[in-house]
Amino acid sequence: MTSAPALSEILRTSTTAAMARASEFVLNQQREDGHWCALLTADTTLESDFILFQLWMHPPVDGEWKPQTRPLIDKAVASILERQNPDGGFYIYEQGPSEISASVKAYVALKLGGIPVTDSRLAKLRERILALGGIQSANSFTKVNLSLFGLYPRDYCPSIPPEILLMPGNLLYQMSSWTRAIVVALAIVHAHNPQRPVPRGFNLEELHLPGKGYEFAVNDSWLTWRSAFIHTDKILKLWEKYGFSRIRRSAIKKCERWMVERFKGSDGLGAIYPPMMYAVMALDVLGYPPTHPLRVEAVRQFDALMIDGPDKFFFQPCYSPIWDSAIAAYSLGEAQAPASKALSRCADWMLDREIRKKGDWSVKRPDTEPSGWAFEYNNEHYPDIDDTAMVLLALRHARGSDTQAQRAAVSRAIDWLFAMQGRDGGWAAFDVDNNWQFLNNVPFADHNAMLDPDCADITGRVLESLAAQNVSREHPAVRRAVEWLVNNQERDGSWYGRWGVAYIYGTCFALRGLAAAGEDSHEPYIQRGNEWLRSVQNADGGWGESCASYDNGIFTGAHSTPSQTAWALMGLIAGGDTYSSSVRNGIRYLLDTQRADGNWEEDLSTGTGFPKVFYLMYHNYRVCFPLIALADYAKFSDTER
Repeated sequence: MTSAPALSEILRTSTTAAMARASEFVLNQQREDGHWCALLTADTTLESDFILFQLWMHPPVDGEWKPQTRPLIDKAVASILERQNPDGGFYIYEQGPSEISASVKAYVALKLGGIPVTDSRLAKLRERILALGGIQSANSFTKVNLSLFGLYPRDYCPSIPPEILLMPGNLLYQMSSWTRAIVVALAIVHAHNPQRPVPRGFNLEELHLPGKGYEFAVNDSWLTWRSAFIHTDKILKLWEKYGFSRIRRSAIKKCERWMVERFKGSDGLGAIYPPMMYAVMALDVLGYPPTHPLRVEAVRQFDALMIDGPDKFFFQPCYSPIWDSAIAAYSLGEAQAPASKALSRCADWMLDREIRKKGDWSVKRPDTEPSGWAFEYNNEHYPDIDDTAMVLLALRHARGSDTQAQRAAVSRAIDWLFAMQGRDGGWAAFDVDNNWQFLNNVPFADHNAMLDPDCADITGRVLESLAAQNVSREHPAVRRAVEWLVNNQERDGSWYGRWGVAYIYGTCFALRGLAAAGEDSHEPYIQRGNEWLRSVQNADGGWGESCASYDNGIFTGAHSTPSQTAWALMGLIAGGDTYSSSVRNGIRYLLDTQRADGNWEEDLSTGTGFPKVFYLMYHNYRVCFPLIALADYAKFSDTER
């Protein structure tokens, strides 16, 4: 019988070997110029929107798609159908239930793509849509998109007035960065009420649930924010018909200037799919011809999101090179991989992309020196706090060729992070104090991303990054952030994760932030966090969590995944649990499921775009986070000897 010390030694040896394989895999994914950029995938709504966008850009002639468009339509149709659920509908996260808006979008796209209504796949989808409440139950942006083609009554879509840019108090900047980019471009389109043509005889009457109304659900009272906004929407619709055209023209012109200004230094408006698509449509209704350089570039940037291979076709919501590079570099550094040249190249690449111009964030922080990093290749108006923190963690290990320049960039980034701390002590993603909760009642706010509130995962990561760059644990910003994390712990001991699924993610980075800030692991809030992580471990030793946690408002388990198992282990080890059977079993799970090439398989969505609405699969999470977890375990195992 093998003794406990012998088993520990076997586990240590296996961990070292697994780290070497994972490190080699990560290194092999590095691009020549030093960066990493893994695939970032989502659901079928991107391909569905693409087909509707083609209806705008290249409408069929006599019911037939143009020869240059038809092949892409066919590929998009095939890509959508590959992911149809057995009940006929379409999910918004891998292996999830059918969701009404994704299903409606898929139906429209498939029907436009030539699938006949008599086809069993479309018939089953139609039945599922009606069972989910019909087209009337789709979200506002789905309805607005359809209304542009006369496929949904505009009177029952929320107004998106361009006059929002004329309102006092910088109202636009109380919305999240991604919402404002969408809203400004879409407001231009909406104001023109284009009513683009559809193929003759094409309609969606079969998706309307009989007996169900189209009005926004509201009572007669103005005493709630929801009611007030619904009544305001009625006033806005009257304004659209009878308001002063001079004011509207002025508002549209201001929206145009705002949008065009944000094309600069960016791979498309906001560098993410929805505003990039709406920006092309906005340029179109504003009269920019197809040959205008701005429109040509906007289309090129949108098309660049397309992955068109011999055996696959899909759209990425955006690119994630800075995020991927920082995580990859940090994981290699934590694993002490022999990769100094690779990390040096990565450091130079990241340092070249520090943002040195003021963006939207400066509206609330006008006196702060610009710094920080974005998520994408180029998006200088929108550096974000999470990427900046992750880059600082990576630069702890990655040394660029110009040491003095690196020190200066790090110093600027730390100061920028301090300036971006919220009043309550936490950190959000792109903005400061972006928490006017009443805005969630605006009719078009059902994309569940109207605001950019402080969250545990980013607050914890910022604390970790500050500690990595030798910021004192006694710094007032650090102490305020610790207090924020303690005050925002869930009753069961977990923390809510905004940008990863979900409570495992939040708990991991809250515990790591608290540890980095010097909190004693015996503190009750840390012990409660540890106990919660242990309590949700799966029987196979791993951890898994469904995106349904966001819908249910409580942890909802799923089968184990490598990234979520890694997060749980990272959190437990940060919380002082380095010897429990939970940790050992989690490490064994990672060791047993690693592929021969050093990577892991992952079949669930573990990234969060907009909770309840849009989820992501980061294809580097499945290898980089397990590598970090194994490295954490190896460090503490070494101290046992």
